[in-house]
Amino acid sequence: SSNHKDIGTYYMLLGYWAGLGGSVLSLFIRLELSRSGGTLLVGSGQVYNAILTMHGVLMIFFMVMPVLIGGFGNWVLPLMLTAPEMAFPRLNALSFWFTLVALFMVYHSFFIGMGAGGSWTFYPPLNTEGLPELSTDTMILSLHTVGFGSLLGAINFMATVQNMRATSVTLDQMSMFVWTMYLTSLLLLLSVPVLAGALLFLLMDRNFNCSFYDVKTGGNPLLYQHLFWFFG
Repeated sequence: SSNHKDIGTYYMLLGYWAGLGGSVLSLFIRLELSRSGGTLLVGSGQVYNAILTMHGVLMIFFMVMPVLIGGFGNWVLPLMLTAPEMAFPRLNALSFWFTLVALFMVYHSFFIGMGAGGSWTFYPPLNTEGLPELSTDTMILSLHTVGFGSLLGAINFMATVQNMRATSVTLDQMSMFVWTMYLTSLLLLLSVPVLAGALLFLLMDRNFNCSFYDVKTGGNPLLYQHLFWFFG
C-alpha cells in the first residue's frame, strides 16, 4: 500500500518494534550497571559496548524519528492540509521500506563477530582501528540506508506542504504542526547528507586505506566530530 495512513501505521509499528528491542537492551544495561563489576555479561566489555551502541541507534534512528516524523507526519499532515494524499505516495512507501531494511541490518550487525561496540556516535580512532570486524561496517551501512529513507521522506513532506494544501490556505494560516513538520524536514534535508559524508569517510578509512581521520597519515579525528555534531 502507498496510502498515507497505511504508511503512517507501518512507521508506528516499526518504531514500536524497534522501541521494544531498545527497551530490552536498556534493561540489560541497567542490570549490568546495578552492581560493581557487572556479572550479567560475564565481564565482557565488548558485549556491553555492543548493547550500548545498538540501544542508541535503535532508540534515535528507529523509534523516535520514524514514529514522530514518519508515523504522525504521514497520518496527520495530509489531513491538516485537506489533501487526499502525500505529494509522492510511492516515494513515501519507498522511504518506509528503506527504513525497515536498515532496521534488519542493525539487528544483523549485532550478531557479526562481537558486535559494533564503538558507541552510536562512531568516533574515530576507535571505529577505524579498534573494531576491524564487519559488524561496524554493517551498522554504518544501515545508517546510510535509513538516512536515505529520511531524505526521501523529507522531500516528500516539503513538497506536500508546498503543493498539496488548499489554495485558500496561505503559509501564515497553516497549523503549527504543519510548520514544525516542514521545518524539521528542511533541517533533515540539510543535516543528514553531512552525517552521510562523515560516515562515508569513516568507511573509506576502514576499508580503503584512506586517512580522513587517521592522525598518523595526516588526518584529523576532530573533523569527524565537527561533521557529526553539525548533524546532531
